[in-house]
Parts: sequence; C-alpha cells; structure tokens
Amino acid sequence: MPWQQLTCRRDALLPIHEMNRIMQKLSAFVTTFNNAHTLATTLESVKWADEIVLLDSFSTDDTLEIAARYGCKIYQHHFMGYGPQKQMALDHTTHDWVLLLDADEALSPALQDEVRALLQRGPDMDGYTMPRQEQMFWRMNSLHVRMNHFLRLFDKRKGGMNDVPVHAAPEVQGRIGRLKAPFYHFGEVDIHTKVEKLNSYSTGLVADKVRRRQSANPLRMVVYPPFVFLRLYLFKRNFLNGWGGFIVSVSGAYYAFLKYAKLFEYRQFERYGASQLPPGAPLPPALRDRKPG
Repeated sequence: MPWQQLTCRRDALLPIHEMNRIMQKLSAFVTTFNNAHTLATTLESVKWADEIVLLDSFSTDDTLEIAARYGCKIYQHHFMGYGPQKQMALDHTTHDWVLLLDADEALSPALQDEVRALLQRGPDMDGYTMPRQEQMFWRMNSLHVRMNHFLRLFDKRKGGMNDVPVHAAPEVQGRIGRLKAPFYHFGEVDIHTKVEKLNSYSTGLVADKVRRRQSANPLRMVVYPPFVFLRLYLFKRNFLNGWGGFIVSVSGAYYAFLKYAKLFEYRQFERYGASQLPPGAPLPPALRDRKPG
C-alpha cells in the first residue's frame, strides 16, 4: 500500500487537537552544475525533507549520481541566469513551504532541529532568514562575528526569486522571522577559489549596473574599498577570525574595487572604443564581444 495511504489512515485516527500538530510538509530545492565535491554534504543536511528538487545545468561530473542516491526529483535545463534558474527549480516543488540551498551550503544540525520544530508547530511568519557561517579557507568563521542573514525558508505562495544578477534571492510579501542556528557555506575553500569568484561575480554585476545606467565615477574605486574593509574587519568583527578574517576583509575590499573598476573600464571602452590603441592592435575582449549598437 502506498505510503500516502498509510499516512491518511494514521491521521484519521488522531483527535482534532493532534491533527493540528502534524508537521508542515517541506520541499527543499537546489540548482547544480558540476557540484559533486560538495553536493552530498548539502543533501545529507536536508534528506529528511518531504522532497528535494534538483535542477541541473547538464553536469559532467558525478552530480546526478549523488542526487539520485538521495532520491532527488531531478530536472535539467541550460543555465538561464541565477534568478531564473532558481525560480524554475522552485516552480517544480510541490509543497507550499520551501527551503532554498545552494549546492555548496548545508544546514547545521542545530538548524535542522530548529526548522523541523518550526514546521511541527506551524510557521507563524511568511518566511524566515538564517545566519550563514562561512568557511574561511582553513577554518569556519567565529560564531561571534556578525553573520549575514539570508531568507531561505518561506511560503512560496507569498513570493519567489528576484532577478538580481549573481546574487539572486527570494523575496516574500509578508512577515519575516529570524532563525537562530546557522547554515554552513563551503564555497571558499582556498584563496585561489575566493579570487576566482570575486572576478566572476564582479564581471557579472557590470551588466546590471549598465542596465541601471549607473555612472562610472572613478572616485568610487578610491573611497569605497577602504570603507568595505573597515566594515568587514571591525564592524562585522572579522578580527575575531585572526589572519583568515584579515584576508577575507581585504578580499571584500578588492571585490568592491573590481566592481567599480570594471564599470569604469566598460564606460571607457564605450566612449573611446579602440581609438587610444595603436592601429591594427588586437581588440580587447570587451570590444571583440560587444554587440553592434
């Protein structure tokens, strides 16, 4: 007999006040592309969810084999951008309450317990943010730093994914609560990986700044990075993470520099093209790849 039928029979025997305490069903959803190195850790932390939806961008490693081992509902689609890709994964979920994780994130044991207890008693908000504890190269960051909170658990009837480039996130119309226990982020395993991500993300954000017609004031390259360093190192308390915290804070300042430097570069190419290069010089990628008009 199917599991669903057994559940219905069991529920039918419960008194009314007990039926109200039946756990709210949860769909976890993840998007992937060649995430075999971290995916098992992610899925292990949500294997208790009622379903796991995984939308893959045609991985060539063992991502799909790992997903199959955890009983994921697997779909594939070419990458459309971070927001649209996550929204498509969300659209495949079947339950009202959903949990978004990236393929290099995982719920801590304490957060798993907190989410299950919340679903058991019934959510009283429309969404919940969670603090994210970052891997900081050779260590996890201190629990005493000011961690960033992210909306990851929400009622999909009240919202969905926004279209912000690179850092697309859920947006919910309603009341937002805050969970206490952290979830882990294993995205920055070494400085090399960190710098690669900063370079990729900063390039991805240029198109959004251009679309919003943001000016390319070069003073932002001078003023903003030191402010970011101070905010990360002092106000976010990264000094508690030792030299790892110092490196992360410098990297954050470098990221701020890259965003505005690349926007300035874009505007310079837009203004001058190749006119300041010698005749016959090879065109930089920014000019080679630019569409006419």
